[in-house]
Amino acid sequence: MAVSVLAQPGSEVSHKDNSQLSQDLSGFKWKMKMMLPGEGVKAGLHELPPEDIETLVWNSAQVPGDVYTDLWKIGAIEDPYFGRNSVKAQWVMHYEWWYALQFNVTQDLTDQLVRLDFEGVDYACDVWLNGHFLGSHEGAFSGFSFDINKAIRSSKKNLASTNMLMIRLAPPPQVNAKVAGRKTPWFGDYWRDLIPFGIYRPIKMVYTGKTRIKDVYLRPKIEANNTAKVTLEIEVENTDAIAKNITFTSTIQGKNFTSKEIKTTFTEKVAPGKQKIKKDIVIKDAQLWWPWDLGKPNLYASKLSISENKINNDFKETVFGIREVTMAWNPGFTKDEVSFPRTTLINGKKIFLRSACWGGPPDIFTGRSSDEKYRKLIQLAKDANMNNIRIFGWHPSEIPLFYELCNEAGMTVWNDVIPLGTGNLSHEEAFIATTIAEGVAVIKERRNNPSLIMMEGGEEMFLRSGDPAFTRSFLERLGKTLQEQVDLPYVPDSPLTCEASLEAGYKPKEAAHALAYFYNMGFAPMEDWYSRLDFPIIPELAITSVPNIESLKKFIPEKELWPPGLSWGHHWADLDRLRAQNFDAFGSEKTGSLQEFVNATQDAQGIIFQLSIEHFRRNKPKTSGISLCHFITYWPDMKWGIVDNYQQTKRSYNYVKTAYQPLLINLKFNKRRWLNNEAFTGEIWVVNDLYTKYNKCVANYTITDGNDVVLHKGTFNIDKIEENSSQKLFDLKADVLKKLENNFYVNLELKDNNGKVISKNKYMLLIGDHDKAAQQFKLMGDEIRQRNGTYKYSNYNQFFDKLTRENGEEYESETDTVTARGFKIKK
Repeated sequence: MAVSVLAQPGSEVSHKDNSQLSQDLSGFKWKMKMMLPGEGVKAGLHELPPEDIETLVWNSAQVPGDVYTDLWKIGAIEDPYFGRNSVKAQWVMHYEWWYALQFNVTQDLTDQLVRLDFEGVDYACDVWLNGHFLGSHEGAFSGFSFDINKAIRSSKKNLASTNMLMIRLAPPPQVNAKVAGRKTPWFGDYWRDLIPFGIYRPIKMVYTGKTRIKDVYLRPKIEANNTAKVTLEIEVENTDAIAKNITFTSTIQGKNFTSKEIKTTFTEKVAPGKQKIKKDIVIKDAQLWWPWDLGKPNLYASKLSISENKINNDFKETVFGIREVTMAWNPGFTKDEVSFPRTTLINGKKIFLRSACWGGPPDIFTGRSSDEKYRKLIQLAKDANMNNIRIFGWHPSEIPLFYELCNEAGMTVWNDVIPLGTGNLSHEEAFIATTIAEGVAVIKERRNNPSLIMMEGGEEMFLRSGDPAFTRSFLERLGKTLQEQVDLPYVPDSPLTCEASLEAGYKPKEAAHALAYFYNMGFAPMEDWYSRLDFPIIPELAITSVPNIESLKKFIPEKELWPPGLSWGHHWADLDRLRAQNFDAFGSEKTGSLQEFVNATQDAQGIIFQLSIEHFRRNKPKTSGISLCHFITYWPDMKWGIVDNYQQTKRSYNYVKTAYQPLLINLKFNKRRWLNNEAFTGEIWVVNDLYTKYNKCVANYTITDGNDVVLHKGTFNIDKIEENSSQKLFDLKADVLKKLENNFYVNLELKDNNGKVISKNKYMLLIGDHDKAAQQFKLMGDEIRQRNGTYKYSNYNQFFDKLTRENGEEYESETDTVTARGFKIKK
């Protein structure tokens, strides 16, 4: 429980030495207790005397954190991530949980207001301080506060200074549609039915004078001659009954670069209550914030203090960046095909979004997250050459640290502001207004982050919408309200190309979720599938893989590790589709051993991602961005991520890193399988996302067999590579396949005019009959679809014949070994 050593409100202090006095109640000194719903108040837990020690024997807990992690750490439940333990923990979400903290306050509170700030509670809570009921709150993403002067105890004496904060966490909601947009959805094909809840962000006591700062927004506008105007928009509250002359002192200075301090002082008469104060500040020689591949992510620090007659009242520090985001129409699409411009411009420069859906937080049980995990993951995203992270509508809008790291790294963020994981919201005005208010709270807290460049209203809402017209109206109202708070582009939903979207009036080429390869497995080989996709932007491209063996051992019981046992299915391993995509990638299901299977799934995921990414990038500027689904995963699963829950990269990560090179030499070809009597043909392309021209470059290529024996090679001189461009360099043809039996490889290398390698790429291709393999792939897909007609997609019993009594098998006892169909142990 940390107390900041900061300037005391109500004292005379210079702006330079000023700061806000606060006391962070985070830590491990919290206690928790389980009660039946409604019984805690009946028992009088909220009335425990502050000096008492009864909570000493309650269970230990941590804030910020979550209920499940607290219970796991004290041994009340088994690790929900391991095996199928999450099923055993479902009882937890049917109780209320009481969190208590005893703390001392010794400072003089004369002429001070004391506020208790809750940054985030998931989902509903009631709060008491020393037996005084402070209030209730619902909504996981909106912070809330209570003034506590009448309830707090302060003294120099130990017992008299003791305070008891008591929080009742209600059992979490059980129907997402009733809380959509205000709680993270707990369903979807990467999670099981265990509903997270807890006090997942810090609780702080903040001390101010009678006039206080509620919010600060620094609204930037780039003007001519390297000048920017920053409008300081301050929400201030005067808690007295009379108007006051308040002096505002603002300083702005470079945070990660050296600049002169810009100091502005002005006085305003502030009436009682809340109001907004605006002040324009001119910054000459403005240093703009850029994504890392376009420039430097320059950040400014703003410090704002307010005082009355030189007596300090409040202080707030904000980090911001100067950048403007606009949108342009994608060439090649008519307005009969699309409704929105989908090309992002940052400070006037077009950027191709090399993105991935975040898939976070790092852990769905936030008590298992850490600052270190966030730092590692953002660095991994940048190292993979991504310039954008998409927080899509199945996940929360993320904590301040996430944006701080993106700001510093020059990583842009495309944000579904609130997670609307359903298309069937209540039509009642009170529900709609509350949901939109949650979105406003989210965007106001995050709008100073220059990394935030795009807002989206929903995620696949129309895919499940029973009333498309209402869904459109709601999303448009949400967008209009959000754009009143921040100058950012907004699109209502993704993908906007489904049947309900068209019924609602959207156009046939808006955007596509490129998921059909996985969900409709077998209908076409990967290259036949992705080559048909032609859209302005791809918000999701999905394919699955299995984590590394080291990671598997952390959540799969040893006896189920190989052949795959029931816990694989519980963690969303679609074993039929994994075998099928291995066949498409390699001509084999690769089930000979655990290591072979794991490597193959990761390589198959990587190959599909690489080839799809390169297809879309060659299509620029017609296509302006692609987002993989996902980058990470928020529990240990067998699904979308290229980085697993233990922050370990899969082999697919390196394929993505290659395909996302800002300057990329790449190969276009129409099939991966070639007959011995065919000459291999393809096209060599270069895609340049940078605003740098390259003159007098050289492209080298080699074709090798599986033993790295060179079958053919060549060199091509390139006079010029234009900035922000995609261009075909030359055709490649080589009649060298006659004696090959299995695979062959094409290696590409691009050198600048100094002989430095500036891009490398590599492709594995197969010797085989494309049409015959496509037919076999289709038969595998037909079998999958036939089984899905009997079993729902999420029913993993379908992979285990003993559970379904297929093929004469029977599950009679827990001593039986249950392994997946299609995986044979070699004798």
